[in-house]
Order: sequence, then structure tokens, then C-alpha cells
Amino acid sequence: MASAPQAASLPLFYNDLMPLNSRDHGSWNSRSTDKAKWLVGQHAVPLTVEEFPQAQRHFPIVFSSKQSATDTSVPLALMGLNEGVNVFIDAEGTLTGPTYVPAYVRRYPFMLARLQPESEELSLCFDPTTDLVGEFDEGLALFDAEQPTDTTKATLGFCEQFEIAGQKTAAFIAELEKHDLLMDGEVAIQQEGNDQPFVYRGFRMIDEAKLRELRGDILRTWNQNGMLPLIYAHVFSLELVREIFAKQVQLGQGPAGVQLAN
Repeated sequence: MASAPQAASLPLFYNDLMPLNSRDHGSWNSRSTDKAKWLVGQHAVPLTVEEFPQAQRHFPIVFSSKQSATDTSVPLALMGLNEGVNVFIDAEGTLTGPTYVPAYVRRYPFMLARLQPESEELSLCFDPTTDLVGEFDEGLALFDAEQPTDTTKATLGFCEQFEIAGQKTAAFIAELEKHDLLMDGEVAIQQEGNDQPFVYRGFRMIDEAKLRELRGDILRTWNQNGMLPLIYAHVFSLELVREIFAKQVQLGQGPAGVQLAN
């Protein structure tokens, strides 16, 4: 249900990456949109821990499953329970109601990336296949002569803050792994008229039994540094799985017959 949503070479949403520069893009503009077409059909979107308090009111928050011992889990907002299903947007990418939009979605088509694998320096890049950046009349200029405009500076600042949030998220996951608190998850939904429940797997979640057994000094530290409330935001958000299921059924995108959804 919630494998890490990214291709081998490019992150989720991105078809290509190109560094932004005044030489090649000096006359380009960036325009806004109310249609996130890149989100259509995406059922799981990465989250940072800073977003948990807002996101847990709208989505189940889970952790991606590990395909190997070297994989790292990432937090995910479930916008659907099955591959190709997103119950929060229509076919054009328009939100169907008031919904928190994860920073990972709002960042597109920009992101910070290393131009050379061995380099530690991150450069502002964009997906050149997007229609949100280009040499068109509308929108806001990206450069004034050779200097970045306030629009570009704001975009860079947002991407920098996203990277910082990503580092905090990695530290949060590392702490959970250190105490072996992540387990393979499973949610069973019993629908009226079906003898067997619909069972969703393929994600990780907090092992609440192990959480209750943690030493008091660890829990006290997590309460003081804000980690414990984030853990419970994840735990409480899992109640929304059934709401997502109901939305899928209402939209005619629910499972047809008893099945396992991975």
C-alpha cells in the first residue's frame, strides 16, 4: 500500500531535473496554478515531521516499508489506499475540498539537488517538463538581468527550509529505529455485506506495545523535545484509514470483491 514512492533515479513527481541559472533562463517566468496535475493518481506523498500536526487531521500518516536492510523509512501521507487512487483531487488535479497540501507537493517543480554526486553543494533545480516555468508572458520573472528576483529567492528559501525539515525527519526516524519502534503495519476493514475484511498492508507503523514499555527517562526526553506528540499524531491519524476507504467506495474506486491491497 505504501512503498517508498520514488523512482530509482528521480524523486516522485519529477521527470527530469535542470539547474536554474540566469544564462539559460534569464527571461523565464514562473506561474502559479490551482491544479496539481502531478498529484493525480498518487496515493502516498512524503511528509516531514513538522507537518504531522496539520496532516494528521486530513490523512493517515504511515511509514514506507523497507525493501532491504539498507533502506530508510520515510513518513507518508496516504491520499488513497490503492495504487493510482487519490481521493482528495479530481482528474484535473483540483482539490475536491479543504485539504492540507504537503510541502513536498508545494515544492514542485523546484527542488535542491547535487549537480555532482561527490559534491556537498546543493543547487536550485527544476523539472523542465513542467508548464509552470518557461519563457511565457504571464507569471513572475525569475531573474532581473543576472540577479535572482524575490520570487526566485523565496523559492530557494522554501526549498532550503524543506531540506532542513528533511534532516529533522531523518533524525526522528533514526530515533524510532534505534528503539525498534517501527513494525510492519496492517489495517483490516470490515465492510457491510462482505464476509471477509479488506486487509491493507505494505507500510510500517509505531508498535504501541513497545512504546508503552519504553523507559520513563526516554519518554520524558521525547515529551520535552516534542517527539512524543509527533508519535501520537501518527497513531491517532490511523483512524482516518476507514474514512479514506469510504471515500474510495463513494467515488467508485473501492476494491471489487474481497482482496489484499499491497
